[in-house]
Amino acid sequence: QANLVESGGGLVQPGGSLRLSCAVSGRTISTYTMGWFRQVPGKEREFVAGILWNGEIVYNAYIHKGRFTISRDSVKNMLYLQMDSLNAEDTAVYYCASVSRPDYIPSDYQKVANYDPWGQGTQVTVSS
Repeated sequence: QANLVESGGGLVQPGGSLRLSCAVSGRTISTYTMGWFRQVPGKEREFVAGILWNGEIVYNAYIHKGRFTISRDSVKNMLYLQMDSLNAEDTAVYYCASVSRPDYIPSDYQKVANYDPWGQGTQVTVSS
């Protein structure tokens, strides 16, 4: 089965940037729809951005606001999330995940139920 490991989180000043990485083993990400999600305590996990298996890129516009960029490296089998102009509302645990079936784009790809497995998460804290 696939394993996903996020990295790159940490403490950043408002207006700063972070690049999150997701290393994937046991699954070729270019054949799976992949997603980034985030969650804060007491809140539901939210879809942030995704790369559909055919390479199309989608964002949660309410979060993105022109600030985030999702990408993948098919050679290294890694997924990335570049985050710029961060603010306190971006503070959360960020997760990467893979849709459970290859060559498939769920009509409701924003929903967490479509993804398996998940990474362990990486904490992003935006604070002055």
